[in-house]
Amino acid sequence: MPSDLQPYALIFDMDGTLIDNTSFQAEAFQLLFRDLGLTTDARRMLDRLNGMPASKILQTVFTDPVPKKKLEEYAAQREFLYRVLYWDHRKEVAGLTTFLKAARAAGFKTALGTGSASDTIHYIIDYLDLRRYFDVIVGKDDVERGKPHADTYTTTSRQLGIPPERCLVFEDAILGEQSAYKAGMRCITLTTTLRPEQFQAPLRVIKDFTEITPEQILELLEQQPPTPKPSKELAKRQYMRL
Repeated sequence: MPSDLQPYALIFDMDGTLIDNTSFQAEAFQLLFRDLGLTTDARRMLDRLNGMPASKILQTVFTDPVPKKKLEEYAAQREFLYRVLYWDHRKEVAGLTTFLKAARAAGFKTALGTGSASDTIHYIIDYLDLRRYFDVIVGKDDVERGKPHADTYTTTSRQLGIPPERCLVFEDAILGEQSAYKAGMRCITLTTTLRPEQFQAPLRVIKDFTEITPEQILELLEQQPPTPKPSKELAKRQYMRL
């Protein structure tokens, strides 16, 4: 990268981006719903709302208002179920470590920007020994508002000391992509969770990190593509109860 310019930064979501875990998340929600007597289709719900904190997701499936404390209890129950289900399946998306090493060697700053709390970050990032590849880690506990608000990515940008226009986000979720655009950043999406046509306007859509290189990313960014205007429709944090 030219020495007279700030480096570019690559910011990664965690669930569905660093790891392919959405099916386990959905199963945990479904078990919780069964316990609560709800008929909500968890996978369909996550297709729409993945990326939000679990308590916020749960808020959308009840007909009547549920106290915040009770939602947090349900979220903790879901988290326990998820960890039990996913315990023996924790592994990175194909090509991730190789890509992260190459990106840092090429001069990119790298960061994690996730809606997960610190204990969940530890459950994944430290188990997979990925913390050393990130200059900054921002989670649920570091921001006031989660995705699709811009806070996660604007906070990450600020902590990196890199302006939003020089940041590129990797996401697997509709609301995460919208969060990137609200923060003034471009986005590359992964199809671990959704079909390519379900996203708004990513620079590229990839299956995993074997399908792209830091050199290709630099070429994309040097073309200075404009950041898409967030879609009000896609950014809606609503779920049609089944």
